[in-house]
Amino acid sequence: MSAIPAQPIGQSDSFHALLDRVSDAASLDRPVIVVGERGTGKEMIASRLHFLSPRWEAQFVKVNCAAFSDEMLDRELFGETFMDGRDDTNGRFYEADGGTIFLDNIDALSPRLQEKLMRAVEYGEYEAGGEAHTQQVDVRIVTATGRDLPAAVARGEFRVDLVDRLAFDVITIPPLRYRPEDVAPLAEHFGRKVAASLGAESFPGFTPEIMVEMETRQWAGNVRELKAVIERNIAQAYLRDESLSTPISSLSFDPFEGPYRLRDAAPASSSPPPIYRETTESSSDPSNIEALQTPPAPLENKASFAERVMIFERRLIDEALKLSEGHQGKAAEHLDLTYHSFRGLLRKHGLKK
Repeated sequence: MSAIPAQPIGQSDSFHALLDRVSDAASLDRPVIVVGERGTGKEMIASRLHFLSPRWEAQFVKVNCAAFSDEMLDRELFGETFMDGRDDTNGRFYEADGGTIFLDNIDALSPRLQEKLMRAVEYGEYEAGGEAHTQQVDVRIVTATGRDLPAAVARGEFRVDLVDRLAFDVITIPPLRYRPEDVAPLAEHFGRKVAASLGAESFPGFTPEIMVEMETRQWAGNVRELKAVIERNIAQAYLRDESLSTPISSLSFDPFEGPYRLRDAAPASSSPPPIYRETTESSSDPSNIEALQTPPAPLENKASFAERVMIFERRLIDEALKLSEGHQGKAAEHLDLTYHSFRGLLRKHGLKK
């Protein structure tokens, strides 16, 4: 039996809805596509699908399709038979017989392997390299992708009939920026874990201000990026004070940032696209909509990533306060933030003492 995976962590409504979807899909012995941005935890969801299913005592076999060339991936998945006396190799489908095979980055499959996989999904059989007969297997197939598969189909990059067979159910993981309520429990979990691994007696947590900063961050790398930021900063704090006696009051989000940072010369970019927001009752005035759609001035080319983020955040704050005529509660609603989170942004930008 495969090792039981770690339990997912979160408390947002969308997180609990995701777990409910996974529980429902796990009981159905059918293919599932897990869709999500990088770092959202697609492998964790796939393993949960397996261990909540009737196949949980059998093997959970993982293959990253993007890590192999076409021929190597063929051998990895389906094995190879030799006629010159060399030992045959069994592929990962053979190993997963009776259990679940998880194919990550399914969009990396070549058209030839898409055809072979389609037969495995449809009939539960495949041909190993060099073999003249087919091999029967009983495998549940769970796949994952960070790409828009229907768009790939429209461009002719992926077979529509394979998508039809794989997409008995599609589970999309919401990005971390859409569930800020999950940031605090995740950050605390990662913080306690790394503090314990370093030998610290306890973990003091984070200050309210730095927690607000984490909750309002975009997290392009999602949970994986949050974990890396927490681990790196807690380790640095431990080097300064092994007792970790005070809550973490600052975080370095960009490990490359520094006075001697190397930067590639980049051509001047055009103005960023206009910002569109859903129409709300307070933004139904045409003049307000026009203000929302006005593109901001171009950022300075020499500004660092962190500086650009700060500039963009300040523009959003100013825009929201202008639309709400200075009312902070309404401004928070304009930005889809809690009042507490918006006040934290004001403090971050020196607008509220």
